[in-house]
Amino acid sequence: MNRSRAPYTWLVLALTCALGASLGLGSEWVSPVDLARLVLQAIGLESVDPTLEQDRIILWSLRMPRAALMALVGASLGSSGAAYQGLLRNPLADPYLIGVAPGAALGAAIAIVFLGPTTTLGYMTVPACAFVGALVTVAVVYRMARVGNSTPVTTLILAGVAVGAFASAATSFVMLLREDQIGRVIYFLWGGFGLGGWQPVLALSPYVCAAVGTLILFARPLNALQFGDEQASQLGLDVERLKLVLIAAATLAAAAAVALTGIIGFVGLIVPHVLRVLAGPDHRRLIPFSALGGATLLLMADTLQRSLPILSRTPVGVVTAVLGAPLFLVLLRRNQKANW
Repeated sequence: MNRSRAPYTWLVLALTCALGASLGLGSEWVSPVDLARLVLQAIGLESVDPTLEQDRIILWSLRMPRAALMALVGASLGSSGAAYQGLLRNPLADPYLIGVAPGAALGAAIAIVFLGPTTTLGYMTVPACAFVGALVTVAVVYRMARVGNSTPVTTLILAGVAVGAFASAATSFVMLLREDQIGRVIYFLWGGFGLGGWQPVLALSPYVCAAVGTLILFARPLNALQFGDEQASQLGLDVERLKLVLIAAATLAAAAAVALTGIIGFVGLIVPHVLRVLAGPDHRRLIPFSALGGATLLLMADTLQRSLPILSRTPVGVVTAVLGAPLFLVLLRRNQKANW
């Protein structure tokens, strides 16, 4: 096997296995044979079997849309995490570092507390407000971080921390205004998944395709930024314009994901760390690999959450934290030993 393609092959295989497990496992078991038959029936290569009607409903109405949404969200968080780490030249950066999560939380809290959604249309206001809140917060961070005609990385991080802290405090204040709605806000903060059907998938797909496609397209210039703004400028790059495009694309991917599934931690942090070991630091490989890895990790976490009774009421964001935190500590320990 070509060594340059080996990581891609393994990632595709892992994603396929995670998708199969997501579709087959749950409160109702659907065997791999029945899964294959249902797919063949859907594309017209096999006649419809009435005995599989219940499995067909479970697969196409419940599990397939949920798996598709989890894969899209994981791909968004993984690719945007890799882009942020490269842009900020900080291995601890994640998609939430410059305000996506606090802004989304504030927008969702405002929608839950003040709009009081009780209808199907009303419930859509929560992800819409979360999406707007995330974008507005990052826009404020970027504007505050501007120093003359440049945007220093350190200033961007500090502005993100400050604005994020303010948004978090505002979220707490909003929650206290309606204590009976605190549970719903907290469920969003923990990565609670509350939307079903194909509508969220259709709503998220254009944002993910546009954002991840842009990040992959600008991966080569992002490599140049690793040598510093001055070196990148000497190579003929418009550094400030490049930063703006990368921030916009990475924020769009993360904000759209957070708006529909809540705040899911560690995917955008741990996946680029692991895949940087496999794929190397070249963002032309790292960003698409992180998209595949993020989709795989989130599908695995969601499958565990649905399949294990002890986790049935646990938001998927908690599961990713339980899986990701020990792995991150192991990687951190290995890096410390390597530096000695």
